[in-house]
Amino acid sequence: MTILLLGSGGREHALAWKLLQSPTCKKLFVAPGNAGTASIASNVDIQPTDFTAVKEFVIKENVTMVVVGPEDPLVAGIFDFFKNDTELKSIPVIGPSKEGARLEGSKEYAKEFLIKHSIPTAAYDSFTAETVEKGCHFLETLTPPYVLKADGLAAGKGVVILNDLEEAKTELRSMLVDQKFGNASSKVVIEEFLDGIELSCFVLTDGKNYKMLPTAKDYKRIGEGDTGLNTGGMGAVSPVPFADAVLMEKIETRIVKPTIEGLQKEGIEYKGFVFIGLINVKGEPMVIEYNVRMGDPETEVVMPRIKSDLVALFLAVSQQKLNEMTLEIDSRSATTVMMVSGGYPEAFEKGKTITGLENIKDSIVFHAGTKLENGTVLSNGGRVLAVTSYGNDFKEALKKSYQNIEKLHFDKMYYRKDIGFDL
Repeated sequence: MTILLLGSGGREHALAWKLLQSPTCKKLFVAPGNAGTASIASNVDIQPTDFTAVKEFVIKENVTMVVVGPEDPLVAGIFDFFKNDTELKSIPVIGPSKEGARLEGSKEYAKEFLIKHSIPTAAYDSFTAETVEKGCHFLETLTPPYVLKADGLAAGKGVVILNDLEEAKTELRSMLVDQKFGNASSKVVIEEFLDGIELSCFVLTDGKNYKMLPTAKDYKRIGEGDTGLNTGGMGAVSPVPFADAVLMEKIETRIVKPTIEGLQKEGIEYKGFVFIGLINVKGEPMVIEYNVRMGDPETEVVMPRIKSDLVALFLAVSQQKLNEMTLEIDSRSATTVMMVSGGYPEAFEKGKTITGLENIKDSIVFHAGTKLENGTVLSNGGRVLAVTSYGNDFKEALKKSYQNIEKLHFDKMYYRKDIGFDL
């Protein structure tokens, strides 16, 4: 098979690494990719949301499957674009339809879906610039902290949690009236705060059948002890130690099954990943959010733990035969630590030379924001590299990741030294 993988981050490098382990993957293209994908596959200078360019390339190279990494092309409707095109409709796209992608594309749509299908989630209401004062009154009915979420895609930065009522009102006005997150915050969802510990549950579905992938927990804040600004993720651990059989059974029966059944009831075509952001509130799992693709950096710990052939799983998804497949999981723990540019998630510099990659032993380095220039690997984003390791438990795995990070260097490099601190 000739496969085209869309995306350029650590998630895509991890997916590429896994896809290439399949004997059926003869040629892998990554668009646009990074320095890491360039070393194992062929990068193509195409943006994932440029559907016309994607079509031309797919036809020219006889691509037989398209795997979508990030959310943007899914929310923009790449699945439907292929399905409705006579030249493309026979090529499977791994990712949901445009309607299915609304579960991530709109926080309000996701909350309505959760309530409709009786899936446990926080109480909420949504507001626009016209109803901003109603939103301020709604805040007064809640007990702090206050959770404000931009309705649309805001690159993982559209959620604000504040303890002070006046600050929350100011923030709400800033999001709605001043369009702090642009179009993404033309509508804002206000939620009751759930107090507990977060985890992520990943499901691969063909729209009818599903397989639950390993659980993971990521660390979003820039600072040690989960302080400071939200980032795209500073590290991850899989499996989640507190996700025991009892909790997993609750997650499957109360959340996963009703989600897949809800998609079927609503006639939503969905062939891809469902990433369910959960919070464990005193042993009761509740949904914080849906994403319609794999998480990043969670993919960097989930993919290394899947022993099964990923291409075979994807083919089964495209044919709605996922029930015929067995999912084999590595019993070891995997952890990843993200190395980021100094200043991230605010202003940071790119183009820093990365050294030491050839000295890594016992870990896998997944490139997140890198590029190759005249044979030199340079930093090309806020999150630069993810160092993933295996261990008998997460502590052993982390130790290996941290030992290898010491061999790597780029100017103003930063990473959190406390991943897994709360486990």
